Amino acid sequence: MSTVESAPPAAPGIARFLPIVGWLRDYDRSWLRADVIAGVTVAALIVPKNLGYAGIAGVPLQNGLYAAAAGAILYAIFGTCRQISMGPSSGLAAVAASAVATAGLTAPGDVATFVAGITLISGLLFLLLAILRMGWISQFLSRAVVTGFLFGAAIDVVIGELAKITGTDTSGTNSFQEFRSWLGSLGETHLPTLAVGVVSLVVVFGIRHVAPRAPGALVLVIGGLIGSYLFDFGDKGVALVGDVPSGLPSFDVPSPSLLLDHGGTAVVAAVALMLIGFSQTAGDARAFAAKHRYQIDVDQESVAQAAANIGSGVVHGMPVSTSLSASSLNDRAGAKTGLASITSGVTVLLALLFLAPLFSQLPKPVLGALIIEAVVMGMMNLPEMRRMYRVKRFDFWVAIVAILGTLALGVLAGVILGIGLSLLWLIAVATHPQMPTLGREPGTQVFRDVIENPDDEQIPGVAVVRLDGGLFFATADALEDRIRTVIQSEGPRCVVLDCEGINFLDSQGSATIDDLLVLCRQADVTLRLARVKPGVRAVLDREGVTERLGVDHIHGNVHRAVEAQLDG
Repeated sequence: MSTVESAPPAAPGIARFLPIVGWLRDYDRSWLRADVIAGVTVAALIVPKNLGYAGIAGVPLQNGLYAAAAGAILYAIFGTCRQISMGPSSGLAAVAASAVATAGLTAPGDVATFVAGITLISGLLFLLLAILRMGWISQFLSRAVVTGFLFGAAIDVVIGELAKITGTDTSGTNSFQEFRSWLGSLGETHLPTLAVGVVSLVVVFGIRHVAPRAPGALVLVIGGLIGSYLFDFGDKGVALVGDVPSGLPSFDVPSPSLLLDHGGTAVVAAVALMLIGFSQTAGDARAFAAKHRYQIDVDQESVAQAAANIGSGVVHGMPVSTSLSASSLNDRAGAKTGLASITSGVTVLLALLFLAPLFSQLPKPVLGALIIEAVVMGMMNLPEMRRMYRVKRFDFWVAIVAILGTLALGVLAGVILGIGLSLLWLIAVATHPQMPTLGREPGTQVFRDVIENPDDEQIPGVAVVRLDGGLFFATADALEDRIRTVIQSEGPRCVVLDCEGINFLDSQGSATIDDLLVLCRQADVTLRLARVKPGVRAVLDREGVTERLGVDHIHGNVHRAVEAQLDG
C-alpha cells in the first residue's frame, strides 16, 4: 500500500492548471528513489511495446517512441493521477491503422503525417471537451460495445500480422478476405521466417504464462536482436524492420493539406480516438486515485489528454492514452508522483539517442509476435465476454455484433458502428421504461410488482401503475399508451400512478399528465398520483395540473391513494 494516502487541497492559481507545480512544491525527497526506479522500470516495458504499437499503426518504429516520451512527460505536467503512465496503446494504434487504410495512403511519409495529424486533432478535441466540461460524452460508448470493438480490432490486427510470421504476402479489404488470402499463401511460407516467428510466439506467451510480471516484450526484443546478430537472419531471407535512426524528435505541425484531402476520415478517426482514449484514461485514473485515497480532476484529465496528444502530434508521434499494464507496473514499482512518468519519458529519449539503431536488426516476425501478444492480452477480454454472457445476454450479443462489424467493415467503421449501437441502445432503453402493475403485499401497506410477486393482492376497481424512469418527451407517449391499455383492458374505477421512479419531468411530460387526467375523466376513471418528488410537483404546479387534478388526489404513498379511493 502506498504511503501517500491523501492529497493536499486543490492548489490555487497556476497549480490549478499545471498540477506539476503543486506536487513539486510539496515533494518529499524520500519519494525520489521510488519514483526514479518506477520510471526506469516502466521505460523498460514500454520501449519494446511501443515498437509493436508503431508497427500496428504502420508508422516508423521511432515514431512510437516519440509518442511514448511526449505522452509520459506531458501527462506528468498536466495530469492529476500520480500512477498513470501515458503512451500509445494497441487499441488506438488499430484505429489509426484503419484510418490510414480507409484514406488509401501507402507512402510511408504520408502514413506518418496522417497518423500524427489525427493525433493532433484528437488532442484538440480533448481540449474542447475540457473547456466545455463535456467529459460525459465518453459515456456514449457502452462497455459492451467497447469490449466487442476492441476484441474485433484485436482479431483484425492478429490476422494482419500472420503474414509476418510466415513470410508471405496477403491482400483483402476486410479481415475475412485477408485471412482467406493468408490461408492461400501458406504454400509459399518462408521456413526460416516461420521458425523465428513460432519461437517468438512461444517465448512471449510462455513468459506471460510462467512469469506474468516479467518483461516478456523486453526479453523477446533482446533475444530477437541477439539471434539476428548470431544467426544472420537477414542473410537467410528473414525480413528485418530496417533503419531506425537515432536522435530526438523534431517539432513540426503535420501537413494540413493531407488532412484536408481526407477530412472526413481524419475527423471520424480523431473522434474515435478521443472517445476510446478518454474512456480508458478516466477509468484508470479513478481506479488508482481510489486505491491510494486521493482525488483526481476529470476536466483536468481532459487537459492532460489534450496536451499529451497535441505534443505527440507535433513530434510526429501517434495517439496516446493510458497504458493499463504500464500504469499498473508504475504503481507496483512504487511511483509516488508524476516524476516517475517524467523519468519514463526521459529514459525513452535516452533510448532514442543511444539505442535506436540497434532496433534496425529486429526481425519482422519478432515484431509480429510482439504485436500479436500485445493485442491478444490487451484487447481480447474473454473474462468480460463470459461475464456479459452470464449476467446480461443482450449485452453479450451487442458485443458480438460489434466484433463482427469490426471484422467485416474495418476497425474505423467498427467504431462508428459501436457508437451507433450505443446510441440506439440508449434510445431504446430511454423510450421503453418499465411500467409494472403493482399489488399489495398481504398484511402490509407495501405495493410491489405483481409479476415478481404473483401472490400479492390486487385491489378491486383500482389499478396501480409505476413508471420507472423520467417522464419526458421520449417516454411520454409510452406512459399514455400504458394507462390507456390499463383502462381498456381492466376497466378500473381508479388509476393510481406511482411517481416514485419519476425523477425528471419536462414540459411534454407535464402535458402528458394533463392528457391522462382528461383521458381518465372521459372514461369515468379517477386519476391519483402517489409519491411525487418536489421537483416534479413544482413542474406540475406551474403547468396547472395540480389545480385541475386536485391537491387531494396527490398522496404521500400508494397505500394512502388506494385508501382514499376506497373511502370515497
